[in-house]
Amino acid sequence: MSLKKQYLKSKPVCKVTFSMDKEAVAGAGKVDLLGEFNNWNTAEPVSMKKLKNGTFKVTIDLPSETEFQFKYLLDGEKWINDDSADKYVNSGLGAEENSVVSL
Repeated sequence: MSLKKQYLKSKPVCKVTFSMDKEAVAGAGKVDLLGEFNNWNTAEPVSMKKLKNGTFKVTIDLPSETEFQFKYLLDGEKWINDDSADKYVNSGLGAEENSVVSL
């Protein structure tokens, strides 16, 4: 798993690339990215593209100088965090945590 950040000089936006290698997805056929940036909307998730090597990847534009909680949803069933997140916070659901990307 990894997060890559590319800040734009022309506007207050950061292009964030989220990626999960095939070992991390444990054979999942579909990986969605959900978080505060899309109101955790499972009906309209940010779908990640599967590459030939089995890695899933997506790049989205997020406003700079903000933080967003997020998680990955594998095959619509299993939620997992990103092990390269900037930090983790309690999700408000028991002891569950969410990944956080800080921009």
